[in-house]
Amino acid sequence: MFEDHPCFSESARHRTGRVHLPVAAKCNIQCNYCNRKYDCANESRPGVTSVVLNPAQAMSYLDAVLHEVKNIAVVGIAGPGDPFANPDETVRTLELVHQKYPDKILCLATNGLGLAEYVDKIAALNISHVTVTVNAVNPEIGAQIYAWLRWGSHVYRGVDGAKILLERQTEGIRKLKSHGIIVKINTVIIPEINDDHAVEVARYCRELGADVQNCIPLMPIEGAVFEKHPVPVTEEMTKLRKKTEQYLPQMLHCTRCRSDAVGMLGSDNSYAMNRLLRDAAITKPTPERPYVAVASREGLFVNRHLGEASSLCVFGKKENKIVLLEQRTTPVPGSGDARWRQLAETFRDCVAVIVSGCGQNPQRILEECGLRVLTLEGLISESVPSIFAGKELPKVLMRTPGVCGTGRSCKSNGCRGTGSGCG
Repeated sequence: MFEDHPCFSESARHRTGRVHLPVAAKCNIQCNYCNRKYDCANESRPGVTSVVLNPAQAMSYLDAVLHEVKNIAVVGIAGPGDPFANPDETVRTLELVHQKYPDKILCLATNGLGLAEYVDKIAALNISHVTVTVNAVNPEIGAQIYAWLRWGSHVYRGVDGAKILLERQTEGIRKLKSHGIIVKINTVIIPEINDDHAVEVARYCRELGADVQNCIPLMPIEGAVFEKHPVPVTEEMTKLRKKTEQYLPQMLHCTRCRSDAVGMLGSDNSYAMNRLLRDAAITKPTPERPYVAVASREGLFVNRHLGEASSLCVFGKKENKIVLLEQRTTPVPGSGDARWRQLAETFRDCVAVIVSGCGQNPQRILEECGLRVLTLEGLISESVPSIFAGKELPKVLMRTPGVCGTGRSCKSNGCRGTGSGCG
């Protein structure tokens, strides 16, 4: 198994490929070397993707990739955030892959903060390879690398945050090895901060049972704290790896893959593969689901949170024109998850519901039932026609959860949200 994974084996990289499914949008840590806001088709680095897919879209994309590329041995999730900051999307995607393609090697790349709670599930899904990024085993050094981390309902900074991260990583790696899962340690080498410390990282992780280490030179990223920080030169990296290999075998062929990477290591995503990815992300009507529902107060703007909408506007095509067909009543509040399952059934002929805001749990349930939830703002006429035309939605309309930055603190102004971008 070790020798078949191109990221774990030098020989495998020349004969097998991998595909990363970009389903994990959110991250629970802010690293000072990371900025995930930008995506250039020509750059290859973790944390970037052209689009984010939901589990159903990821499977559609995987089907298309495997039809076109015959040597894909590995299916993984590596962001663009962290898999366990998005556990529902991650687990559901891997369940679907495991069911349909049991012969594929499954893997994950994580910062390790939320790993431990999911190790048993990882093992049950036969995920054989996990990469954990461990940049420091001294919290004083870790405090210089991480701006903050979110654990539970709290945000931690400095040494306190770094201590929590190390504890969580330690527990997660130990649990992985208790299940016999192969563990690779990624360590980003940051001159004057952790370059001399990387040997201690290797020694510490070997004691936990890790199998291999990948020392990655810092890459300057525009907008990141370390944007202008000095980077290690090749000679320095060679010397460092000779020291760390005393404790762990070193991976020397890393290409710093994108979160939507596909194919052989070192080969950039082709236009054809990027087109498959974008096509999978496009929401478009089908014969079974020919309509689109919209949460709107007056039928003109997308301006209602799904939880507050007593009815939804249903749009469809009539004589080749997009028209409002009806106002359809939504289930009344108070029944918990059953409300969202009932809503999915009520709108089972709709391919998507467009809203100004939606909670994570309702969105998860609705999308598991096949009803895509799109969080947008603006005129209905700016978004619905794109869906019926099978085109990508204008990015200017898309809303990201949390962008309003208000939530509960803004109740006096009429906002009843929780910072989910539904102001």
